[in-house]
Amino acid sequence: MAILRETMAQFPPPLIDGRNANSRTPFRILIATLLSLRTKDTLTVTVAPRLFAVADTPEAMLALSEEQIAALIYPVGFYRTKARAIREICALLLERHGGAVPPDLEALLALPGVGRKTANLVLAMGFGQPAICVDTHVHRITNRWGYVQTRTPEETEMALRAKLPQRHWIAINGLLVTLGQNICHPTSPRCSACPIAAYCARVGVTRSR
Repeated sequence: MAILRETMAQFPPPLIDGRNANSRTPFRILIATLLSLRTKDTLTVTVAPRLFAVADTPEAMLALSEEQIAALIYPVGFYRTKARAIREICALLLERHGGAVPPDLEALLALPGVGRKTANLVLAMGFGQPAICVDTHVHRITNRWGYVQTRTPEETEMALRAKLPQRHWIAINGLLVTLGQNICHPTSPRCSACPIAAYCARVGVTRSR
């Protein structure tokens, strides 16, 4: 983790990793993460500010129609479904939580479209709570290392909770997303350029550069 903290700083940070002050409110993190699902960061980083420039609170978001939100977030993946979910989430935040994003895992998971990845990212980045956000990069890379042996992201989260020192929980997502996007690709990873290749078991790697 120390090596990754030092070496990953040379690459652009992920869309939401706590370093972007404009994304640090829990509400913005929640909505931006929903927008990023099945959408490239390069697109989300353009679309999210466009939406927040018009509405960045649940109240302001509900003043927009589903069609208006869909137009603002187009062309993110499943933009119509996400527009509907955003309005539903905002209504529930006002109804159940006084318009605030709850700092509670179960309450977040009760919101439409919010899974463990999104909920944990909100807790970690929005509230500074010890939480492990496991996306495809964290799941793939920790298994490739041989650090965990799991089949699903949720299994990976539970294995990391049991094994990874808590001081690394918040940081691991941003570091491994950066590593995964730039070096440890799903196919043909750039092992010759990896700063932690000596610590990696290369589980499942059949081709590398």
